[in-house]
Amino acid sequence: MRMSNVTVLAGLIGAGIQASRTPALHEREGDAQGMRYLYRLIDLDALKLDSSALPDLLMAAERMDFTGLNITFPCKQVIIPLLDELSPEARGIGAVNTVVLKDGKRIGHNTDCLGFAEGFRRGLGDVARKRVVQMGAGGAGAAVAHALLLEGVETLSIFDVEISRAEALANNLNQHFGTGRARAGHDLPTAMAEADGLVNTTPMGMAKLPGTPVPAELLRGDLWVAEIVYFPLETELLRNARALGCRTLDGGNMAVFQAVKAFELFSGVAPDAQRMLAHFQGMNH
Repeated sequence: MRMSNVTVLAGLIGAGIQASRTPALHEREGDAQGMRYLYRLIDLDALKLDSSALPDLLMAAERMDFTGLNITFPCKQVIIPLLDELSPEARGIGAVNTVVLKDGKRIGHNTDCLGFAEGFRRGLGDVARKRVVQMGAGGAGAAVAHALLLEGVETLSIFDVEISRAEALANNLNQHFGTGRARAGHDLPTAMAEADGLVNTTPMGMAKLPGTPVPAELLRGDLWVAEIVYFPLETELLRNARALGCRTLDGGNMAVFQAVKAFELFSGVAPDAQRMLAHFQGMNH
């Protein structure tokens, strides 16, 4: 079926997003569906703005009749007070990565949670998940933590440079999933020694923020390691893990599957997930 009557104007708001694969993912799938689909980067760094510009940017997008916006670091939590409604996922997680602009309303969704869960099931569906260490408690971290507990992780230890952030996220998770399912981590070496798996949700490892969130000496071969950074696709963390023979999941999975859900929210049309995955893999080679 050709969607020649569907037009979508979408954008991504975030800082330092010039390398984002999201516009190409959306536009190419739009082309394949026969839509007019435009996706713009609204890079706070390039515009010399910070998240305090969000009210103006949202208003401008509404005035220019944008269909919707994706939201990334550092805006996933700051944007919430500016929205009219939240989906149950977005409310539960306390972070928004997709805003649909419709009939004068701004409706916040979270496709990161579903996106990570889908990638996890495909890439690490059969792994042990008694104890898992998560690095990072920001907007992406909140979504990933929800996904991990939904996928049956028994105890999640969350580490963040701001311990209060890790504690707040652990409290939120325990309210949703039951006492003791999540905790703020204080002793990384011990937590790593006991863990089945490790997930990085911090920006550490990105091209513009090189390094690794966990020292290589804390990794071991029987650990599984998942990453949400996808530029580069092989971060230092994944390189260290693969050298030890760990099972790994790169950040491309979440990038693609969150875009699959966002595409559907913006266009009202279900995209071809396998085709979007193939597009993404083609862009990275």
